[in-house]
Amino acid sequence: MTAKPQDAIPIINHILLCFNVISWVVAFIVIGLCLWLRFDPDVSNWVDILEIRSFYIGLYILIVSSILISASGFLSCAATLTANQFLLIINIVSQFLIFIFGLAGAAVLMDNSTYKSAIHPVIKIVMLRLINLAPENDDATVALATVQENMGCCGGSGVDDFINLRRAIPAQCRDTVTGNAFYYGCADEITWLLEQRSSWITGLAILLCAKKIVNIVLSTILIQLHQKEEERR
Repeated sequence: MTAKPQDAIPIINHILLCFNVISWVVAFIVIGLCLWLRFDPDVSNWVDILEIRSFYIGLYILIVSSILISASGFLSCAATLTANQFLLIINIVSQFLIFIFGLAGAAVLMDNSTYKSAIHPVIKIVMLRLINLAPENDDATVALATVQENMGCCGGSGVDDFINLRRAIPAQCRDTVTGNAFYYGCADEITWLLEQRSSWITGLAILLCAKKIVNIVLSTILIQLHQKEEERR
């Protein structure tokens, strides 16, 4: 026996309602993680010193995207419960737009936080400038020491930055136990740190985007089922 539209409609309604609840929970988690990363004192310190404020752009986009996802959940619930085809169409369009916006936010965050991303060469340039200014410039000396000592790194690309610029290798560039210079440059260490801290946010954002596609498909099926039900009557 073939399933009747009136049998399938309640099932899809319940699935959509459950998905909306899950989306609300995940969206609030994403907002919380984005705010935590945005106002984390350590991250803020590295971002300010190394002039990589573009890292925040992806966080801002994902915060706005998550707020829109939370708001669209009410529209989705209203469209599902009222079986209003106009609201269902509006819901499909809004879900698609939010999908694009959320995916863009995840892409921007990845492009400004991962290893060898857009901020990687920026960090190298800033570190070279700090090396050039130190030790004559006190601010540059303090900034350079802060980054290298706390991150366990040396120069932008490595100890060769000091050698090529004919600068003395500072104590902050060396392991306190072995006395050897740190192998990795600060560009690598900083991007690894940011990638590690933003990976969960990116993953959850992509999960929300995938859920939007499912929502669009189910809403489209729901419209067709309601149309068949009306024709049958």
